[in-house]
Amino acid sequence: MKRPQHLINRARRRRWQAAAIVSVAALAAASCSSSSSSSSASGSGSSSAALTASAPGITPTQILIGSHQPLTGPAAPGYDEIAPASAAYFAYVNAHGGVYGRKIVYKFLNDAYDPTTTASVVRQLVLQDNVYALFDGLGTPTHLAAVQFLNSEKVPDVFVASGCECWNAPTSYPETFGWQIDYVREGKILGQYVKQHFVGKKVAYFYQDDEFGQDGVKGLDDEIPASMVVSKQSYVDTNVNIAPQVAALRASGAQVVISFSIPAFTALLKLNSLKLGFSPQLVVSNVGSDPITLSGLLESFAKQGGATVNGNALTNGIITDDYLPSAGDTSNSWIALFTKVHNQYDAKVPLDGNMFYGMAVAYSFVQAMFKAGRNPTRADLVSAIEGGLPQGPMISPFAYSSSDHAGATGAFIGIIKNGVEVQEGPVLTTDTSASGAITTYTGTEQQAPASGIPSP
Repeated sequence: MKRPQHLINRARRRRWQAAAIVSVAALAAASCSSSSSSSSASGSGSSSAALTASAPGITPTQILIGSHQPLTGPAAPGYDEIAPASAAYFAYVNAHGGVYGRKIVYKFLNDAYDPTTTASVVRQLVLQDNVYALFDGLGTPTHLAAVQFLNSEKVPDVFVASGCECWNAPTSYPETFGWQIDYVREGKILGQYVKQHFVGKKVAYFYQDDEFGQDGVKGLDDEIPASMVVSKQSYVDTNVNIAPQVAALRASGAQVVISFSIPAFTALLKLNSLKLGFSPQLVVSNVGSDPITLSGLLESFAKQGGATVNGNALTNGIITDDYLPSAGDTSNSWIALFTKVHNQYDAKVPLDGNMFYGMAVAYSFVQAMFKAGRNPTRADLVSAIEGGLPQGPMISPFAYSSSDHAGATGAFIGIIKNGVEVQEGPVLTTDTSASGAITTYTGTEQQAPASGIPSP
């Protein structure tokens, strides 16, 4: 089925299709103009062993990595900012000496959020381009089309841009690692909040009908009594007509609707609800709730229907969660760092949660590469992550070990107010079991290094 054109952000499509093509050249140019001085913070204290071609994609001068990203298609709005933001942070690292002197070259290809295309572009990256690792491949249904191939080829499949619990399968997928909080943990944290703050209310679910939404529902059901849940409605990302599902939510009498949806479908849920005079409290998982992305989509979709709305006003009061510092917290050291990088290397895109996500996951990759050593094999990168990584920009620790490939373990509840996510309460951590407790994180969040680059 052809994907609906009105879900495609045309300006971004042109920009990031070009970005995908020229990303290697652009970063190479940044590298040529950078300082390679031995006084670089990223190279201090390291061994003096000569740099060698230690693995596919690794030469004495560069580290070539690849990714599949939705630069067009239903998931493009907002998500098309992520890979360019990662490329911007890599350019910053390259300009400050790289990783043990090597420059990171990041090639990301468009899969339009289509699993068939994902399988094709990932094979190209591995078999033709010989990338060292697959980095931050975006999407649950899309990455599932590539994960078996990547593991059969023994290519590190690091920091998947999806919270599917399926990435935490070290026996089946020893090369694959999650990064963001998984959707089961996230569902539990959101579910506990709803259970505690909406006692006696009728609750309904709206979710994407794949492992993304299904994992979220699993977590919700672990916390929310079945007696509170009056309807469960799903959607598929190839069909924008969700009027029947919204009508069913309204007919159920739901007073709270919890949505595990990509941004376009969060916006469609809100606008279809308004048409019916249906105004439940919206609770939206992190991936579908970036305030700036949502506001833009609401205004764009409404305009296509001949209406004018205030996107910021429509997002007010949405309850969500986050595993990174809020983009609106300008006093946070990570937000300050990534804003500086954004202004220098990625200034055309908004300062929103998607941009910060792209830089934060790139930071984690650089951490892992330093830990993997001066002349890393592919196995060295896997071992480095299994040995544990500092949480860096994350607000809670990672779960990484040889027996656990899940990413972040916690999140906080946030409420959107005047276009900004505001933290509500402490950081909470949990596991993916139905009986696992949800506890307040008592550790200390890390500060961004003054150099902006992880220590070797």
